Amino acid sequence: MKRRTSIEGAALDLLNANDRPGQYPESYYAATANRVDACPELDADTDCDVCIVGAGYTGLSAALHCAEQGLDTVLLDAHRIGWGASGRNGGQLGSGQRRDQEDLEAMVGADKAHRLWDLAEESKQLVHALIDRHQIDCDIRPGILYADHRARFVAGTRDYVNKLRSDYGYEKLRFVGSEEIRSILGTDAYFGGMLDEGAGHLHPLNLALGLGRAAAAAGVRIFEKTEVTGLEPGEKARINTRKGSVRARFALLACNGYIGALDADVSGHVMPINNFIIATAPLPSDLARSLISNNAAVADSRNVINYYRLSADNRLLFGGGENYGYRFPPDIPAFVRKYMLRIYPQLEDTAIDFGWGGTLGITVNRMPHLARLAPNILSASGYSGHGVGMATLCGKLAAEAIGGTAARFDLMASIPTPRFPGGGALRTPLLALAMVYYALKDRL
Repeated sequence: MKRRTSIEGAALDLLNANDRPGQYPESYYAATANRVDACPELDADTDCDVCIVGAGYTGLSAALHCAEQGLDTVLLDAHRIGWGASGRNGGQLGSGQRRDQEDLEAMVGADKAHRLWDLAEESKQLVHALIDRHQIDCDIRPGILYADHRARFVAGTRDYVNKLRSDYGYEKLRFVGSEEIRSILGTDAYFGGMLDEGAGHLHPLNLALGLGRAAAAAGVRIFEKTEVTGLEPGEKARINTRKGSVRARFALLACNGYIGALDADVSGHVMPINNFIIATAPLPSDLARSLISNNAAVADSRNVINYYRLSADNRLLFGGGENYGYRFPPDIPAFVRKYMLRIYPQLEDTAIDFGWGGTLGITVNRMPHLARLAPNILSASGYSGHGVGMATLCGKLAAEAIGGTAARFDLMASIPTPRFPGGGALRTPLLALAMVYYALKDRL
């Protein structure tokens, strides 16, 4: 198969459009990250069994699991371990897939929907197991509260809780009525919701750094500040960088929203979008607990979602806002703050210490896009904001497939993920149109 690709001359280089090369953004996560030594840049040609592009959760998990199979593994990242969405996200480790089980049953049938639920449950267990086994200090805490911002959504939420408890045996989820949700959250913005005590939240960059430390200890050769410039398929894939190349029996693209022109097929299925988060100054304990009394993370029912939680040092970490292009707003704290104040106007006089943006990958149906690009080249991406658990698991599934056991990777790959219309040329205007549409739905 002739599938030679190169990213030279790409129209918009999201790897470098909004950030300084090789440096973490000035985020709360970077400011409180566990100390790790930088990895070297690849500056020569090398050979290996497996080469993985992208040191986010997918790539880190795949590298660790490949190394544990005894495979000589090289992991490349254009910037730093956890530099992308894996080190910038809201830190929510959610249950299930990104789509509700009712949607999945209609999409793939009840049997496969149950298998997908089981995989998603395994993704949470895997994250916990990796944290425990490798002693990763990442402030993991239990609970996500899903909050309905429209009264008409509440009955459906109650029905969905009952469905998961009865049909899937998931008893860690319960319905929350209007009085209780207002006692948990210090706001009148919501009418009900559901509390998932089997889900959780954590410091996402420290999780990534801990996985990187574990992978290196297992023998993975990690190269940072090593941007891949092209991929040449063959009996041994050749992964080209600016100062060297890697020849590998197997390759995995774990690039998510940063895939760019490295593979046109994957980029046709996975669209990059930006999200933005702010961190307040540390809050007095009584104020912090008045905002979220049970210390759960929160995600609301808007299409342009608000998501937030308290940090280990009592800051409110709040994500939200609409962005109609790929450039970050010039003043991210001001951009996000207005959304925070719609939920918590009592924080009007609270200082904002950090504001940062990041790029994630979404698919049309919001399910991960796993694919075989060639017999020895795999790709896994498109987690659509649900990647803390699922990206970690999909890295393990890719490692299983590389090791010769492909059934679970192929199950995820069998989920149809349609292509985005219009290709790269229409991506930015389509993104703007979609964001206007969903923001209008929220307001109506």
